[in-house]
Amino acid sequence: MKPKLEVCGVSFSYHSPDGETPALSHISFSVAVGEFLAVVGPSGCGKSTLLSLLSGLLEPEEGSVLIDGIPIRSSGAGVGYMLQKDHLFEWRTIYGNAALGLEIQKKLNPKSRNHLSEMLRTYGLADFQSARPSELSGGMRQRAALIRTLAVQPDLLLLDEPFSALDYQTRLSVCDDISTIIRSTGKTAVLITHDLAEAISVADRILILSSRPGQVKSILPVAFAPEYNTPLKRRNAPEFSHYFNQVWKELQEPV
Repeated sequence: MKPKLEVCGVSFSYHSPDGETPALSHISFSVAVGEFLAVVGPSGCGKSTLLSLLSGLLEPEEGSVLIDGIPIRSSGAGVGYMLQKDHLFEWRTIYGNAALGLEIQKKLNPKSRNHLSEMLRTYGLADFQSARPSELSGGMRQRAALIRTLAVQPDLLLLDEPFSALDYQTRLSVCDDISTIIRSTGKTAVLITHDLAEAISVADRILILSSRPGQVKSILPVAFAPEYNTPLKRRNAPEFSHYFNQVWKELQEPV
């Protein structure tokens, strides 16, 4: 089966009057349909730049980014981007916030409204759809932000440390909640995170980047027994510490 996402020899540098700053160097990997890929690496290694390239916000200086075998900028594929903060608008209700993407794309019609209402029910926000964001907990706000992202039915879901603004206890719960939602929808997802335990708890594979300019050091498959089928359960699995030590060792070794 053709990969949903292919990154082929991608390099990118930032340019300023002071010179050139290489961010990524000859990055290549692929992501299968329905796969959840986590990307980890040292601070400043180009993780967020990589997401901008995958979304089409930036264009590679070398190489290509393909969705379903077509260059992303000409594919017409939908890409959902979930940021570190929920960026909900306080003057809109939770329903209004969740419908924002559909409004912008002029896709808000009876069918999409029914789908949106069904997601709000399924993911526990039906009773809060008339509330304002300030009336919700941080975890519920992130759930609303995910529904907003999923409502436009993207082909690819990009997550840029979406749990980092939450306190640790809430972060664990929301990570478990949101990753379960993503898997239930069968979406192809790429998660950027600094948290190695988080990466191991959610991913099918972990891509490890080197220091800047970011290069692929290794890609580690992650597999757990069927009974460890959620992020919280994975953290209690016997294999968890083995994977953690493996990723940590890769990060410490030079390219």
